[in-house]
Amino acid sequence: MSRPALMLAVMASWLWVWAGAERSMAHPLNPALFELRELRGVAVEVLWRVPLSQPINAPLSPVLPDGCREVSAPTFTRTEQSLTTRWRLDCGGRSLVGGRIGVQGLSERQTDALVRIHLADGRLIQAVLRGDSPFLTIPQRSRLLTVARDCLQLGLEHILTGFDHLLFVLGLVLLVHGWRLLLWTVTAFTVGHSITLSLAVLGFVRIPPAPVEVLIACSIFIVGVELTREMSGRATWTHRLPWAMALAFGLLHGLGFAGALAQVGLPADEIPLSLFSFNVGIEVGQLLFVGLVLAARVALSMLPVRWPQASTLIPAYAIGSLAAFWVFDRVGRILF
Repeated sequence: MSRPALMLAVMASWLWVWAGAERSMAHPLNPALFELRELRGVAVEVLWRVPLSQPINAPLSPVLPDGCREVSAPTFTRTEQSLTTRWRLDCGGRSLVGGRIGVQGLSERQTDALVRIHLADGRLIQAVLRGDSPFLTIPQRSRLLTVARDCLQLGLEHILTGFDHLLFVLGLVLLVHGWRLLLWTVTAFTVGHSITLSLAVLGFVRIPPAPVEVLIACSIFIVGVELTREMSGRATWTHRLPWAMALAFGLLHGLGFAGALAQVGLPADEIPLSLFSFNVGIEVGQLLFVGLVLAARVALSMLPVRWPQASTLIPAYAIGSLAAFWVFDRVGRILF
């Protein structure tokens, strides 16, 4: 491994340390869910779910259609990840189509909100609200391309702000030598997390998210340890078969992706398209990150700089240190 490549890893590692320390417990993809369901008669049932990771100084609040009034007291359900509120509205018997709804605080919170409207005739309207477009005029029906686009963007945002996943990918790039082997390794990681993401979202695998987060942090720590072994000349099977390690840990990371997607609460009839689009977004973001790392490596290799010998161990210790912090932090949150 060239020293410019190592210095690239140093800068990238500490960038993610600085940016991701406060997000160590949960994945940044944690959108609110705003659901309206037309019932028989004049009632509309409202479900409002917000993540408990939401900052107190940046609250989210739903904007209801004009002319609708509350007719029941709200009920609350709290889990480890979110707080769900349910209540009913009276909209005077009018259809929700054409009404304007929204979520305030998305820009300040720097998050998204998934909107689902179940009309009385069985039609489902689904959209994603963002800071630059926090309101929606309810259309007659959702377009498949719109659903696919929104879920693809959710996947892209999740991987590009999922600092633990990106740190693992960074470790793979540093660990693997040769373009062909790197291609096989990244592909194996993709295959692994695609398998468990699909199985978990479809309900075939159910594992609590908290221990999965701990194991993901452990996988990053192992990559850091393997980097120290390689730099000291002690190659192991992970250096000879890095794709096997990437495949095994990819299965684990897929459960993390699934946990984030499950919090969105996709409806059963939208799961195939939403799952595919979300996974494509993850892969696009992952490839963008790998491409950025490789491009920066090439650029740094052209600099006439002589790096000190001690710099060779900095990337491994940076990755391992942050991973160890995540392990202890996430275990502590489970126990206390």
